Amino acid sequence: MLYCCDLLGRVWHSPFIRLYLLAFFIAPVFLHPQCLDFKPPFKPQDDLQFCAMYRNFGCCDSAKDKELMAKFYKIMDNFDYYGYASCAGYVQDLLCQECSPYAAHLFDAEDPSTPIRTLPGLCPDYCSQFWLKCRSTITLLSDDPQLAEAEPDQDRFCQHLELEDPDYCYPHLLSNEQLTQNLGRVRADPEGCLQLCLEEIANGLRNPLAMVYANDGTHRFFIAEQVGLVWTYLPDRSKLEKPFLNITKAVLTSPWEGDERGFLGMTFHPNYKYNRKLYVYYSVEIGFDERIRISEFRVSPSDMNVVDHGSERIILEVDEPASNHNGGMVMFADDGYLYIFTGDGGMAGDPFGKYGNSQNKSALLGKVLRIDVDDNDRGPLYRIPSDNPFVHERGARPEVYAYGVRNMWRCSVDRGDPLTKEGKGRIFCGDVGQNKFEEIDIIEKGKNYGWRAKEGFSCYDKKLCTNSSLDDVLPIYAYPHKMGKSVTGGYVYRGCEYPNLNGMYIFGDFMSGRMMTLQENKNTGQWDYHEICMGMGLTCAFPGLINNYYQYIISFAEDEAGELYFMSTGVPSATSPTGVVYKLVDPSRRAPPRQCHYDPLPVRVKSKLIKFKPKERVELPTKRPNLSPQEEPVRSHPTESAVSESDKDWLQELMDILKEQEAAAVTTTLPPTTTTTKPPRHTRRKNRRKKGKHRLESGSASAAVPQNGVVRLAGDEQGRDDRGRVEIFANGEWGTVCDDLWNTKNAAVVCRQLGFRFALKASKHSEFGEGKSLRILLDDVQCEGTEESLLGCQHTGVGMHNCAHYEDAGVICGNSDYVDA
Repeated sequence: MLYCCDLLGRVWHSPFIRLYLLAFFIAPVFLHPQCLDFKPPFKPQDDLQFCAMYRNFGCCDSAKDKELMAKFYKIMDNFDYYGYASCAGYVQDLLCQECSPYAAHLFDAEDPSTPIRTLPGLCPDYCSQFWLKCRSTITLLSDDPQLAEAEPDQDRFCQHLELEDPDYCYPHLLSNEQLTQNLGRVRADPEGCLQLCLEEIANGLRNPLAMVYANDGTHRFFIAEQVGLVWTYLPDRSKLEKPFLNITKAVLTSPWEGDERGFLGMTFHPNYKYNRKLYVYYSVEIGFDERIRISEFRVSPSDMNVVDHGSERIILEVDEPASNHNGGMVMFADDGYLYIFTGDGGMAGDPFGKYGNSQNKSALLGKVLRIDVDDNDRGPLYRIPSDNPFVHERGARPEVYAYGVRNMWRCSVDRGDPLTKEGKGRIFCGDVGQNKFEEIDIIEKGKNYGWRAKEGFSCYDKKLCTNSSLDDVLPIYAYPHKMGKSVTGGYVYRGCEYPNLNGMYIFGDFMSGRMMTLQENKNTGQWDYHEICMGMGLTCAFPGLINNYYQYIISFAEDEAGELYFMSTGVPSATSPTGVVYKLVDPSRRAPPRQCHYDPLPVRVKSKLIKFKPKERVELPTKRPNLSPQEEPVRSHPTESAVSESDKDWLQELMDILKEQEAAAVTTTLPPTTTTTKPPRHTRRKNRRKKGKHRLESGSASAAVPQNGVVRLAGDEQGRDDRGRVEIFANGEWGTVCDDLWNTKNAAVVCRQLGFRFALKASKHSEFGEGKSLRILLDDVQCEGTEESLLGCQHTGVGMHNCAHYEDAGVICGNSDYVDA
């Protein structure tokens, strides 16, 4: 940790602020290419004839190149042969800096609210030579009255053209390896983590778990909430006040954090433009039974933005023996068939029958199903494709396309390379693991994906794993639970706007909030892994971009043009309005202007429009503190350092922003939504049991030993007694509680022990710091909410755990049912 001063130490607790501190204090040069339109540079589609030095990468297309050439000849027409010979090179250099990948820095245009320079920032030695040889061109190059006034005085003129950051002055930036190395490629930090940025698209959503498009040319997108509401958004990101679909009364879910039931998936028919059909996947309760349901709807003939709710036809229902592992993906692949991805039925270890549901081809659970829903207005609601792999196998369900899956959460179809179409039609899925591994699979017809015999690459059921008839397909990638505990499958990027991302499979983890990418190595056939980080320092300093997101990554999505998005939330509850949709942005390179242009078809709107207002913007100071020679950038772990008063002011500004962020992140209360509710039998995508050794550490005896089960709160920076990291006394020592399965019922037990009426929040991911000086004493705590202490709840045993302190649980308590920020 960085210890410049006490203030800096406190600021350091914010990951986002930490990125800025690293950038400002450690990196003396910022790799931040930016054009005068405040966007990243690009590779021109056509060769540049005039500013040829930027033909491979810069900020000019051929039209701008011709414009600058015309300006050049207009200026040089004022000179004779000798003037032309002396000054043509200088004039061309100065004009062409508008094409430099660092044009925004050269013209001091990083801040859109300030005026742009008319001449680029020049290094003092170059400026002096230019002034001595070609000062007569100054008034022809620029109409800035201040430059004209300074023109007679060399020192004054060159001071006027100096940049605040000398690293970017022309022409020295051309020889600065830190600025030119890997220019135009996705930037990575020293650990190889790819740095991307985000653009906020929608907010205030309750567990947004699907974003789909109708492929009808309107470029609308439809966002589904877990409670059973689907909203229509127009290309300008405005939202229609009237829901596209509202089946909240039929959907089975609850407010409990981690409940996997609810509205889980949605897709439009490939011929939606002509048949107006869509398909949804949701949980229902029939009598005492819970089921998953696949239904077909049609859009209203009188309003293209509203579903005809009376048109529902139930295509398929499957009984769910438990409340978890409900699957939830439904989509059409390139073959035109409907694919349905079911979970294994829940509980833990697929305990149903001799081999479990997943290995049993006569069961529909733990499968990839493939059906034909075309021309179903008369006759059967669906047909079996003739080439389904088990059509002729006795006892097997003909709908089964692949089997041996545990709980695939989010799948996608690769659009293929925009030019070669390589990879087109591949189906990628993230399959949530049990105790050890999460995996990414490519789905193929008739294949066995191994569960419950295997989890990732390792054996889970050793007897099944050694069975010679298993013949399973291994994942293309698997990662251990120290990296994340619930994979969220993503997409292969095939959009137009960010060419560097083409071919990257981008996915995430629901629990850890980690974002990752895989890219196929054509030479080895293996998939190369990189983590994705949010851009450090100035990397995301473009208008409208941010570099932070809520941690619970629920789902990924594509829009009609192929650009990539993801949805996450701050509180994983079906009724918490903390869900946000983000668009992924590569700040290092964009497509050339107008290459990705499209004209959406008009949308006839009958509902009131709600204009989009971003909430997740973070306005951080962009001026780097002025460090004196005694205040060198911190590169290691000093115990003391001199920090100037101006730097303390800058850090205090960071602290103020951080407090605003924390206040803005407080969960707001939402009016109740009518849903079918029933406490879940299991309340997360995985129900795992961990193994560990029961061990007590000896400690010094205390004069007053607390009773077993007593709790205390720690870690709140403001010292408030109603919130903090939960620490429990058990078997003679204080320790922390892991946030696996941590929910409001568990928090209610803690808050009631401390004398509060309500548990306002069950916090996770060490929101109140890590209790590293203590051992982790409890894991997988599951309370009913009425116990006297956490020790009375189900748990893995005191001292037995499979987690780390970054998962320390906390609570916010209160005597009223709202959070006081």
